Amino acid sequence: MTTSQAGDYAAKDITVLEGLEAVRRRPGMYIGSTGPRGLHHLLWEVVDNSVDEAMAGFCTRIEVTLNADGSIRVKDNGRGIPVDKHPKTKQSALTTVLTTLHAGGKFETGAYQVSGGLHGVGVSVVNALSERLDVEVVRDGFLWTQSFKNGKPVGSVKKVKPAKRTGTTITFWPSKEIFTETTTYSFSTVAARLREMAFLNKGLEIVLRDERGDEPVVETFRYSGGIVDFVKHLNSTKQPIHPHIIYLDESGDEAEMEVAMQWTDSYTETVLSFANNINTHEGGTHEEGFRKALTRAINEFARAKGLLKDKDPNLVGEDVREGLTAVLSVKVRQPQFEGQTKTKLGNTEIRGFVEKSLNKLLPEWLERHAGEGRQIVEKAVNASRARVAARKARELTRRKSMLESASLPGKLADCSSRDASVSELFIVEGDSAAGPAKQARNSETQAILPIRGKIINVEKARLTKALQNAEIQALITAIGTSIGEDFNLEKARYHKVILLTDADVDGSHIRTLLLTFFFRHMRPLIEAGYVYIAQPPLYRVKMGKEIRYLADDGELERLREEIGNRKVDVSRFKGLGEMNASELWETAMDPERRRLLRVHLEDAALAEEIFSTLMGDNVAARKAFIQKNAKDVRFLDV
Repeated sequence: MTTSQAGDYAAKDITVLEGLEAVRRRPGMYIGSTGPRGLHHLLWEVVDNSVDEAMAGFCTRIEVTLNADGSIRVKDNGRGIPVDKHPKTKQSALTTVLTTLHAGGKFETGAYQVSGGLHGVGVSVVNALSERLDVEVVRDGFLWTQSFKNGKPVGSVKKVKPAKRTGTTITFWPSKEIFTETTTYSFSTVAARLREMAFLNKGLEIVLRDERGDEPVVETFRYSGGIVDFVKHLNSTKQPIHPHIIYLDESGDEAEMEVAMQWTDSYTETVLSFANNINTHEGGTHEEGFRKALTRAINEFARAKGLLKDKDPNLVGEDVREGLTAVLSVKVRQPQFEGQTKTKLGNTEIRGFVEKSLNKLLPEWLERHAGEGRQIVEKAVNASRARVAARKARELTRRKSMLESASLPGKLADCSSRDASVSELFIVEGDSAAGPAKQARNSETQAILPIRGKIINVEKARLTKALQNAEIQALITAIGTSIGEDFNLEKARYHKVILLTDADVDGSHIRTLLLTFFFRHMRPLIEAGYVYIAQPPLYRVKMGKEIRYLADDGELERLREEIGNRKVDVSRFKGLGEMNASELWETAMDPERRRLLRVHLEDAALAEEIFSTLMGDNVAARKAFIQKNAKDVRFLDV
């Protein structure tokens, strides 16, 4: 075989992506997606650098501005990125940090004791995915500037003028070539994230300005109470069963831990855990240590006070955590996160550190506040009794699931495929929508489950009561995963569970009730990306022989501007029941033409706030929340 043959594979055939070109070619590898989540991830990377300065004790204020021209500015009063020449790259450290992957102070042991952005891709990736980025640094007595275009420097670092204090300001314009879906930031999403950062860093002031509207909107986040204020915020729409928020903290050579917690009269638990300010929503070793110590301390206190008799079985973790709102935050010198997304802490030594600390501190608190301890135990004992009743109800549901689907409440019209990866379950509102949906569907891959009326609000009811609801039973049986501690994602019979409800107030309420049920009792289904919201049209517009379906008033207004004075026939759908089978297929069920919104849990604290506010007992809080967020549909849906 000669080297000139077509099958040659030599050095010249290897593609070398220099600098940040690899990031621009495969952005999803670095920021997860090029949709809204990836877009917001750019901002998180820049803010994380400023927060790391705060954690190191050098920054007290961060300003984030959403500018009218579509750019985002992040300004801090930290030490400022170094500008002197880097010994290896022979160029300014500022240029190196912005143009080189895995370059930054996080990899050296001296610069940061603890930091969040340990993957080190940070600001260089933001630079790569921005059509323009400007940086200003004040340090060493001067203002220094540099600009970049598509990740490449436009000139060198400039020494501009003498300046006092220190800090870094980064302004970037996300690339429209990369972020083709949108380059517009959601104020509510950004505000929720920045609020969380302020809670986790006691005393740090974070200011958010939105200058995109007629009048600037400004929110300032600063919490002298830190995570104690975080728990107060999370419980603002709930009724605590004891007055004092429990706050415990401990420091060691390699780690620090702080936890704040308070029980409420609700039936769900909210445990948010963080490692180096990163929301570890998949948990990890710190959460395992916390749960074990918590269960042990409550049981020992209950035995010591005679609240559990010798014949009584121990309370299990599920009993102890009913109604608990807790924020656990650890700072680790050398954290080990599982996966690029950094959502699960893997350090084995942290489990022991957290458990040992709480085994000492929590019994001391309970002893000092014995009256409140008794209220906590009483809540757990009631939860234990309800758990036994719920198990019996679950067993009944499980037995029912073995029956043929035709006898299910709600009359599931199943699909013929047994391949879950291609199977879809449409949950529709009542028989009027189920009729055309059954006629329209592809019976091989699409199943229809009608829900009659509004399902029970699980935010206000224990699982035992929810399981007595026929519609809830039908949902659990149809999906096949079971719920709660018995949940098994591998048993999901469909990889798309699609909520198809009317585009009116009742339809929105039913959709929110369903989402609340999934969030509270089938959360892994949402985390796996299996839950979707269908986007049926609100209008049908007939223009001669052409028919267009429009999602909302905004689309109708844009169409009128587009066609001018041309005569059109506009009809508004009052509900899905008004559509015939072909219309329903074309607009909401055909995989080629329908619009689906995948439900994401961008932020566990934000989701917790949405569901407890919208579905809880506090009417005033619910009204204020809806008025504030009514225009942000994505925020409300997700």
